[in-house]
Amino acid sequence: MGLYLLDYGAGNKLGHDFKWVTEPEDFHRATSLLFPGVGAFETAIGYLESKGLLQPLKDPYFGICIGMQKFDASDKAVPHMGWNSADLVDPNHNAEGVKPSDRYYFVHSYRAKYDVENYPEAMTWVHTTSQYRSGDLCLRPSGKGNVFGTQFHPEKSGHAGVSSPAWTFRANDHGDLVVTKGDQYDVREKTVTADAAGAVRNLGKPVALAAKYFEAGADELCLLNITSFRHSPLRDQPMLAVVRAAAECVFDSIDPDGTKRPALEVAGAYFRAGADKVSIGSEAVYAVERLRASGWQKGDGTSAIETIAHTYGRQAVVVSIDPKRVYVDPKAYDGPYRNELVYGKDDGPEIERNKAWWYQCTVSGGREAREVSVVELAKGSEILGAGEILVNLIDRDGTGLGFDLDLVNLVKKTVSIPVVASSGAGSAQHFVDVFQKTPVEAALAAGIFHREEVKISAVKKALKESSINVRD
Repeated sequence: MGLYLLDYGAGNKLGHDFKWVTEPEDFHRATSLLFPGVGAFETAIGYLESKGLLQPLKDPYFGICIGMQKFDASDKAVPHMGWNSADLVDPNHNAEGVKPSDRYYFVHSYRAKYDVENYPEAMTWVHTTSQYRSGDLCLRPSGKGNVFGTQFHPEKSGHAGVSSPAWTFRANDHGDLVVTKGDQYDVREKTVTADAAGAVRNLGKPVALAAKYFEAGADELCLLNITSFRHSPLRDQPMLAVVRAAAECVFDSIDPDGTKRPALEVAGAYFRAGADKVSIGSEAVYAVERLRASGWQKGDGTSAIETIAHTYGRQAVVVSIDPKRVYVDPKAYDGPYRNELVYGKDDGPEIERNKAWWYQCTVSGGREAREVSVVELAKGSEILGAGEILVNLIDRDGTGLGFDLDLVNLVKKTVSIPVVASSGAGSAQHFVDVFQKTPVEAALAAGIFHREEVKISAVKKALKESSINVRD
């Protein structure tokens, strides 16, 4: 007898002893059942049926984040990813540990609207609500027999803030996995010494930095494996070990990058190691090229975006875009991307004055350019089922000049899913600028945090002083 866990594999912060549910008889042995949900409802139910686990649950039952799409009357997903508050429906009711002043981590694609007038009986289940764009989201049904559930992820709702640090991994020349950060995607040392010439820049051990950023108040940790295109991530045991070790000491969202086929095996390995999302880079570009060739109707069902989103839900899929600027003569250019051109400002950097450019996507860690624009890739990724877009920029990487606000606004106008701005942050003010001047949902930085040029606390302080909501 005791606590049983139905398939997840990470986030045991409180150190409870538990056993895996592996056969139907385990339901009778369990006194409590925890069912964390990383997946799409239909796929999850199909899996439980195939294993003979879909039985009436009569023991105390705690479900986390699964099946919300079955309570949405529409078939259009509006992903909700990030931190939000929880307001008690009845302040006189047992709070069950929920504090309105706290923030909780959500990652899902659908909402259940709080609607007492049309669904009075259903609303008696609601414990707390949260603002979800233009409506309310039902968060925690409770007080109904043996069922208790949350739409947010308690195991990922640790101490955090609005800023989102990331780090880039690659193996150094001795085979050790290290945290590195380059300038415009070049991670080799520029200092010419006997022992450092051309060496991979080493900014520290990934797990130690993970714990450090968690304690400092980061919302989400993004692990970018920039050499994953060279081999199968399933054989990348060091990267999987990093994700697993980070999940043991970090209780925020963890997002590893570098996914390539076989997509489901890779995604499953990372999720079981403790990741919350996987990000797709080069393979997304190839998939959108195929989608464009078919007339932008729908995918062929074989891309990593589609297969992972179908099994785990679109909220589990992030597309990481690595574009670069292509400068053109603004008066003479009449190419296919003329409607996407960004024009340099007279008071902008000298390289941008009297010029125009479009953003071209790259693959293989920025090493190869493809005839795909950032607008096409963002649009196609959403059609295929991505739940979030991470927007990098090779031209700004490591420069400290600030986020490319034109690029961020361009992508935000193209898609309805959440967008994360990346590349170029050099100060706390740059975070203020990107949130004040674009509708972006999140912003990410790496090198300035690794080198401790800017502290997360300084970013949070600047955001608060600018009346931008942050978590304490």
